[in-house]
Amino acid sequence: MQHPLLANAEFAVMERLWEQDRLTARALREQLYPGATKAQHGTVQRLLQRLEDKGFVARDRDQPVHLFSTSISRQAYAGGQLESLADKLTGGSLAPLIAHLLEEKRISRAEIRKLRKILDDKTGKGGRA
Repeated sequence: MQHPLLANAEFAVMERLWEQDRLTARALREQLYPGATKAQHGTVQRLLQRLEDKGFVARDRDQPVHLFSTSISRQAYAGGQLESLADKLTGGSLAPLIAHLLEEKRISRAEIRKLRKILDDKTGKGGRA
């Protein structure tokens, strides 16, 4: 499932939640806007509401202070964005993107081994790493 592209401010909130799992709006505000005013608190509340409406964030309302956590992993979001990019640029094929990264040496040997293992597992060859 492809999720909509996150705005920069939304992505900043998601990064904190991916790193720390469950946070209050106040904790997020303190991390995003150290020394913040009430205006920034409203901004964080609006960002959290937008992310919740889009299905990116879940709110735990069981406590007096609501806790926020992600509803989608970083990997799932990145995968959806890569699929969307591939659809736009290469008719849905990820091969040109991977080939480019390999040719430009932007993929480490360890990452290549991991990709090889995934490909081998998918094609039933197994054993090679």
